[in-house]
Amino acid sequence: MQTATMDKIVSLCKRRGFIFQNSEIYGGLGSTWDYGPLGTEFKRNVKKAWWKSVVYERDDIEGLDAAILMHPKTWVASGHVQGFFDVLVDCKSCKKRFKVEQLTERGKKKLEQAKCPECGGTAFTQERPFNLMFKTFVGPVEDTGSQIFLRPETAQGIFVNFANVLNSTHRKLPFGIAQIGKAFRNEVTTGNFTFRSREFEQMEIEYFVQPKDADQCHKSWIQDRLNWYLQLGIKRDNLRVREHEKGELAHYAKACADIEYKFPFGWSELEGIANRTDFDLVEHAKHSGKDLGYFDEETKQRITPYIIEPSGGVDRTVLAFLADAYREETVRERKRVVLGLDKSLSPIKVAVLPLLKNRPEIVDLAKSIAADLRKDLSDCDKKVVYDDTASIGRLYRRQDEIGTIFCLTVDVESLEDKKVTVRERDSMQQERISIDRLKQYLKERL
Repeated sequence: MQTATMDKIVSLCKRRGFIFQNSEIYGGLGSTWDYGPLGTEFKRNVKKAWWKSVVYERDDIEGLDAAILMHPKTWVASGHVQGFFDVLVDCKSCKKRFKVEQLTERGKKKLEQAKCPECGGTAFTQERPFNLMFKTFVGPVEDTGSQIFLRPETAQGIFVNFANVLNSTHRKLPFGIAQIGKAFRNEVTTGNFTFRSREFEQMEIEYFVQPKDADQCHKSWIQDRLNWYLQLGIKRDNLRVREHEKGELAHYAKACADIEYKFPFGWSELEGIANRTDFDLVEHAKHSGKDLGYFDEETKQRITPYIIEPSGGVDRTVLAFLADAYREETVRERKRVVLGLDKSLSPIKVAVLPLLKNRPEIVDLAKSIAADLRKDLSDCDKKVVYDDTASIGRLYRRQDEIGTIFCLTVDVESLEDKKVTVRERDSMQQERISIDRLKQYLKERL
């Protein structure tokens, strides 16, 4: 059985409508991507699974949807204006641009010892900083007084709303605020498909705790987040936890661990879980002049909570699930490509297929079954489709390739016995099920 390469994943995404190059008809806009019909459903299912896990199945987390544009002082307080930049160099031979940390492997070697990943050259330009925030302007005049930024992360929207959420929900520590939203970074070094792009989506939690409980809470969140990926089908051998070394910790962090996935291009970060201490609330309180503390009823003292931050990328998570689910196998001397996605994530749950599309009575019955199932399986993670655009063998292969769980085939016998053939994706086992039992049969298995 063969697994995924990046070329195969990219080809599948384009061919089957998961992900397209942005503005492709104009030659494309680098490192920006559009999600197609199947990709939209898949991405929505990933976000729904995350939200269900961290908000609906817990009683200590509230949701938030903060604006992308924020007051300029936000980014001064957070440190982004002063310190959110990459240190870059150019290779003097091939003129390609790289992050210094990329060439020195996070400081494990000096730049003089580095080689260009493109051409093998050893001569580089002088190091220079490059700010990663996108600038824009509010109002009709483009002057520095109206300059703001597209947010480079969703976290700050949570921090500036800490008091609002606390006062409106009357939460007690520990509690968290969850958010899914777009962020923008003017990345110079991009690549590996959707892994690193300039416009992306984050799934973040800011979990507020007593300072004395922060270390244990941090460890607990690392395990919780690791379990989420495992429960949704990611292979254990393709996941690992990497603790940050002291030299690579962000200035605000006491500790941080990355959940890394073994992508086809190597081990890379899927999600980071950081102990941000009280840095964010302290800094925003200082710059805004507002009280962002918490009154502890037990001790009758006002404290500033510590913050544990599990932060994952939606697009990276989608890519990891695609890569992990992809497999090629030989069935009756023919290659079969399968996306073995978890049932909750598959963009299509049920495909209804007529065996003979030139028989109107078969087509009509198949369409009526599909329409009826849609009414009962109509929420966003139980999509039902009808397809008659190829032979039955090709339709099966197409549905396997996009991860469809069940194929229902309507044939000549269906007109008489009122049954259809139900084929399951992974085992390819087939079973005749009466039409009046279909809804219950599928609900039990989905």
